[in-house]
Amino acid sequence: MLSSFRRNDLRGEKLILSYREKISMRDTKKLVKFLTASTLAVIFGLAASLALPAKSSGQSSPAKPAEKPAMPWSPEDMINAESASGFRISPDGKWAAWSKSISNKEKDGRTSNLYLTNLTDKKEIQLTRGTDNNTGPRWSPKGDLIAFLSTKPLPETKPGISRSQLWLINPFGGEPWPITSFERGVQRFEWLNDDTIFFTAQEDASLFEKDTETRKDDSNVVDDELHAAPVRLFKFSVKEKKVTRISDNNDRIQAWAVSRDLSHVVTVHSRELSYAWDQKVAPLTYVWNLKTGESKQIFTSGRIYPNAVEWTRDGSGFYAAASYSNDPKFFTASIELMYFFDLASGQVQKVDLDWENGIGRAFDVTSDGFIAMLAAGPRLLPARYTMSGSGASRKWTRTMIEGQHAGNLGGLTISDDTPRIVYDYSTASVPTQWFSATLDGTRISDPQQITTLNPSYAKKEIAKSEVIHWKGANDDDVDGILFYPLHYDAGKRYPLVLGIHGGPAGTDTDSWSQSWAYPTALYNERGAFVLKINYHGSSNHGLKWVESICCGHYYDLEIPDIEKGVDALIAQGKVDADRIATAGWSNGAILSIQLTVTNPARYKAAMTGAGDVEWISDWANVDFGQSFDSYYFGKSPLEDPQLYIRKSPVFQMDKVRTPTLIFFGTNDRQVPTSQGWTHYRTLYSIGKTPVRFILFPGEAHGPVKLSHQLRKVNEEMAWMDTYLFKSAEPINEAFKADSPLGEALRRKNVARAGTAYGNNVKAANNKTVLVPEVVHRDKVEIGRFEVTRAQYAAFDPAYRFDPGTENFPANGISFEKAKAYASWLSSTTGDTWRIPNESEVTSLYNGRTGENTLDYWAGYSPNPDDAQRLTKQIAELPGEAPLLKQVGSFKAQGEKDDELIYDLGGNVAEWAIATDGSGKTMGGSADRAADAKSAYKPAALAYTGIRIVRGAPTSSTGVK
Repeated sequence: MLSSFRRNDLRGEKLILSYREKISMRDTKKLVKFLTASTLAVIFGLAASLALPAKSSGQSSPAKPAEKPAMPWSPEDMINAESASGFRISPDGKWAAWSKSISNKEKDGRTSNLYLTNLTDKKEIQLTRGTDNNTGPRWSPKGDLIAFLSTKPLPETKPGISRSQLWLINPFGGEPWPITSFERGVQRFEWLNDDTIFFTAQEDASLFEKDTETRKDDSNVVDDELHAAPVRLFKFSVKEKKVTRISDNNDRIQAWAVSRDLSHVVTVHSRELSYAWDQKVAPLTYVWNLKTGESKQIFTSGRIYPNAVEWTRDGSGFYAAASYSNDPKFFTASIELMYFFDLASGQVQKVDLDWENGIGRAFDVTSDGFIAMLAAGPRLLPARYTMSGSGASRKWTRTMIEGQHAGNLGGLTISDDTPRIVYDYSTASVPTQWFSATLDGTRISDPQQITTLNPSYAKKEIAKSEVIHWKGANDDDVDGILFYPLHYDAGKRYPLVLGIHGGPAGTDTDSWSQSWAYPTALYNERGAFVLKINYHGSSNHGLKWVESICCGHYYDLEIPDIEKGVDALIAQGKVDADRIATAGWSNGAILSIQLTVTNPARYKAAMTGAGDVEWISDWANVDFGQSFDSYYFGKSPLEDPQLYIRKSPVFQMDKVRTPTLIFFGTNDRQVPTSQGWTHYRTLYSIGKTPVRFILFPGEAHGPVKLSHQLRKVNEEMAWMDTYLFKSAEPINEAFKADSPLGEALRRKNVARAGTAYGNNVKAANNKTVLVPEVVHRDKVEIGRFEVTRAQYAAFDPAYRFDPGTENFPANGISFEKAKAYASWLSSTTGDTWRIPNESEVTSLYNGRTGENTLDYWAGYSPNPDDAQRLTKQIAELPGEAPLLKQVGSFKAQGEKDDELIYDLGGNVAEWAIATDGSGKTMGGSADRAADAKSAYKPAALAYTGIRIVRGAPTSSTGVK
C-alpha cells in the first residue's frame, strides 16, 4: 500500500521520507496501520496543496465559540501542580516560613524550596534554590534563624546518596549551612531555645553493617531486630556547633515533645519491626526528666499509644492524640481521641471532645487548651477547646470556630504570642490557597490570601461539585462528592466514572484533590460525572462506620453502597446507565475489581491501580497483612482458607466483561505486585474482555517519578476514551508529531467550505458568507490564516484573482480597505471583527522568520545590499505578487489542532493598529528579507494583506 502511494505521488513520497529517521519494518507497519487510505489521501492532498471535498455544515467549526474560552485541562496539569506545606509563623507574627513543592522534569520528580511571606503586605521571598528538597522550616525563638531539613548533599556525601540533614539559614540574607551529617539523615526537630535544637535520627552504621557493605552484600534479613538502627534523641548547640546524644534507647523513637522549660521530654517508642504486620508488640511511652536523667513509663493501661504529643504552654502536662478501636487486638479501623497527662500527679485523663467522631487531623496547643480539626464526614471542622479546673475536676469546653472559611479549611497553624493564624482553604471545585487571618477567640477575621499557587488554573474551567447523600447498605446514609460534567445540561444523561478512594479507612472530603491517581477534571472535561464515595469502612464518619466492615463483612457493605449511589444518579436522570466506568487505587482498585465481578454488565471500563484479587497470598506478602486481612475477614487464611477463597475475586473472573487496565509498581509492599500479574494473567487466559497491564519499575505503592505518573494518566484516559467515551483516536507510535507528516495530519481539522478555507455562515440577509476561521492564541481569537482571496472577494466583488488561487492570501490590501473589510464582516455576521492591535499580536510575530520570505526564495539570508538587488529583480517577474503561495503552505505555529496558525512572518505582511491608531504591517513578506536588524518600514502594497481577529480588544493600548 505504501509503495503505491510512492509511485503515484512524488510529493507524498518526500513527505514520508522527511521523517529523517531510519524507519524500522515494525514502524513502517505501524505507520501504514495508523494511516488509513482515506487519511493518506488527505495528507498527500494537503502536501500537494490540493483542496479537499467540501465538509458538511455540521462538520464545520462553530461560528462563535464562548466569549472567554477556557484553557483545556491536560494530564500535565495533574502531574505538575504546585503545593505548599509546613507553614510556621515568626515569633513577632509578621512572617510565615513555608515550603513550596514543584515538579522538576529533569529530575523526574519534585523539588521543594523555602519561602518567606510577609503577613502584612504579602511580599514573598524565596530563601532556597536548586533541585534538592528543602522542607519543614522552624523559626528560632528570637526569629533570627530558620532551621530546616534539606537533601542537599554534604561535601563528604557519597555520590548518589541524599539524606535529609539539618540546616540553618538567616531568613533575611545569606547562604544556608548544614549542622548535622548523620549517615541516615535527620527525622524530626524543634527549637527549644535560641541555642538549642532537639532532633531525632537513626544512629550511624554499626561495625556489622560496615563489614556487610565492604563485602558488597546486599542481602536483607527480614525483621532483623538485632541489627536495626536505633532512633534516638539528640540536641544541637548553635553556639558550640556541637551535637549531643540525649537518649540511649535501643528501640526507635517515633513521636516526642519537649517542654518549653527544657525540664521534661515525652517519647513514644516503636519496639517491633513487624508491628505494622501483626500489631503484636505495642509501642511504649516514657516521660524523661532532663535534669536528673530519670525516665518513667506512662500509659501502662488502657491501650493508649500516642500518634502525636504536645506540651502545654506552661509545662504542666501534655496532650496526646491516640487511635481508639473496639477491637481487642487491632487498630486497623479506629478513630482519633485526645488524652491529657498531668505531670505533677502522673495521672492520665481522657479529654471529653463532645464529638463522637473524634479528631481528624493533628492538633495545636493554645495558651488555654488546644485547637483541633474535628472529623465531620466529608469535611473537617475546626474547634477550640478551653481547659478549666485542675486534677480530677479538670474539664474542657468545646466551641466551634466560625468565619468565612471555617467549613473548608485545613493545615491550621497558630502563632505563639499573637492571634495570627495561617491555614489552607479549598473545596472540591476551588483550588487550594493559603490564607493569613486573625483568630479572635473562636472567630476567623480578615482572611487574606498569601499564596498564588497554580496560577494557570485561573484560565481553566472547573467543574461544579457538591456533597450528596443516598441510602446505602443497611439503609444507612452514605455521602460522597459528585463532580458535574462541564457545561452540564439538566435535561441530558451523561457518562459516570466512579473514583473510589483507598484505605478502606480513607475518606473523600470537600477539598481540592486533582492528582495523577484521580484526574477528575479530565473526566469532567470529557462530559462525565465523577462520583467519589465514602462507603462503609471510610474514616471521618465515626467508630461505628469505620468498624462496620470488620470481622468478615469486607465487600458486603461497600459494594451495595457504591451500587446504590449509581442507582440513585440514574434514577435522578443524570447518568446514562449504559456509560458507567470505575477507577481507583489500592482499596479503590480492590472495590473496582469486585464491581466488575458482581455487576459485569454495568461497567464498561475499569482502571485498577495496585488492587488485590487473591487474598491467601496477600496475608503473608503485605507489610500489614495480618492486621489488615485477619481484621477485615475475621480470621487468618491459616484458620479458614475457604473464607479467603470465597472472598478472592480471581476465582470468579470468568464473569468479567469489563475492559480492565491494571497498574502496579514493581516494589509494592502494600499490595504485592504478584496480585497484578494474577489479575492480568487470569483475564488474559479467560479471554472474555480486553486487559492491559503496566508496570512501573522501581516504584512502590504509587508512582513517584513524574514520567510514570504522566504515563499512568495518559494510559487511563486513552483506555476510557476507547471503552467508555468511544472517542479514541488512532495511536501514533510511528512518526514524530513535529514532522511534516505530523503537521499534515493535524491540518485535517482546518475548516473548509468546498475548496475554500474558512467557514460558511449565514449573514443577516440570510445569505451564506465565507468567513475566516479563528483560533485561540494569547487571549486573542485570531485568524488561522491570512484572509484569503475568496474570503475578501465576498466583501469586494470587484476583487479579481486567477482560478486555483482562491486560497492564496488577499494582497494589495490598503489599511483603509482592511478596516472596511472588518467593518463589513461585523455588520454581516453580527460578531465583532477587527484589525488586531499591535500590542495584542507582537508576541505572535516575534521570531517568526524563514517562512515565505525573500530568504526562502533566495536560498540564503541576504544582507541588506543583496536584498535590495533581489527586490529589483522580483519586480521584473511577470504577474502581481508572483512569489505568494497558498495560505497554509508553510510551517504552522502551535502545538494543538485548534491552535495551529499558519504563515505568520511570511507570505504577506499583515495590518495591525499601532498605539497612535495608525496602520502598521506586521511580519515578513515574500519580497522582504527576514532581517532582524532592519528598522521598520511598510511592506510593498502588493505584498500586504490582512489577518483578522474576532472579539473586543484584550489590551488597553491601541484602538478598536
